[in-house]
Amino acid sequence: MRQGAERAASTHDASAWFDRDRFLATFTAAARALGKAPLVLQADERDALKAAGVSAAIDGWRLDELGRATMIALVSRDLPASDLDPLLWACYQQGDSRERQALLRALPFVTGAERFVPLAVDACRTNELPAFEAIACENPYPAAHFPDLNFNQMVLKAMFMGVALARIVGLEQRRSSELARMAEDFASERRAAGRSVPADIGLLSLEHEHERATRIPE
Repeated sequence: MRQGAERAASTHDASAWFDRDRFLATFTAAARALGKAPLVLQADERDALKAAGVSAAIDGWRLDELGRATMIALVSRDLPASDLDPLLWACYQQGDSRERQALLRALPFVTGAERFVPLAVDACRTNELPAFEAIACENPYPAAHFPDLNFNQMVLKAMFMGVALARIVGLEQRRSSELARMAEDFASERRAAGRSVPADIGLLSLEHEHERATRIPE
C-alpha cells in the first residue's frame, strides 16, 4: 500500500522530477550515443522476451530504435497521461524519420497504449515506406487496438505500397467479410486500370480461410 501511494504521489507530481526538454534531447541523440547497428538476439534472449510477454518482434531493430523505445516504455510507467500524451505526440511530430519509426514500434510497450490510436492511425497515412512499415509490420499494436475501419484501411494501403500481408500481425484474427469486400473492390480497380493485383490478396478471402480450416490433413 505504501509503495503504491508513493508511486501515485510521484506520478502525480511529475513536474518535480521529469525534464521534458532533456528527454526530447536525449531521444534525439540516441543514434549518436548508441549507433545504428542491427540488434541480433540469441535464442535464449528470444525465449526470455517471450516468457516476459513481449510479443512484438524486435529482432532486427537498430540499437538507436531499441534505446528510444526503451525510453518511451519506461517513462510511460510513471508519467501521467496529461504529460505523457503531449510528450509522445511531440516525439512523433518533431522527430525525424528514425525517431518516428522508434516511437511507432514502441507503442505496444507503452502503458495506456490504447490512448495513442489517433497517433498510430495518422502514421498509416504516410507515403514513407519505413514509417508505414514501423506501424503496420511485425507490430501487434494495430490488431490489438485499431477499430475495424482503420485496420482495414491499413491492410489495403499495405497492398498498395507493396508490403507483404504476412507481415501484418494478427491479420487472420482481424479478417472480416468487410475487409474481403474492400480487397475485392481494390483488386477490381487494379484490373480495370491494367495494373497487377498483389499475389497474396487471397489471404483476405474468407473462402481461403474456410478451405484452410476444412482441408483434410495428408
